[in-house]
Amino acid sequence: MTGFQAFTTGTAALQDLDPYRFPAAVFDGEPERTPSAYGVMEADDLVLPAPDPASRLCAALAPVDRRRLELHAALTTAGVAPLPGDLDAIEALCTLDDTTHAVLRRWINHAM
Repeated sequence: MTGFQAFTTGTAALQDLDPYRFPAAVFDGEPERTPSAYGVMEADDLVLPAPDPASRLCAALAPVDRRRLELHAALTTAGVAPLPGDLDAIEALCTLDDTTHAVLRRWINHAM
């Protein structure tokens, strides 16, 4: 298949659209009337203010803590959920040096 391929079934293809992912899709000749389709906020919507960069903590993470976060991120990206007993092994792996830890993360990411 190359380029753009148009729907050949006309409006029947619109029935396959997920209304949660496509809130403005036309169904039965009418667009779904939801606030998200028109960009209108509900009365109970809460808009959080933008974070203030000056209020951030300036303390750097310890290397062991940084490696733990990176290892959890790599495992999450690979779709591996650590079991409660695995936390001791993760703790031991985080005490390794940065070079060994980088190789470990590379192995996890390429195992997908």
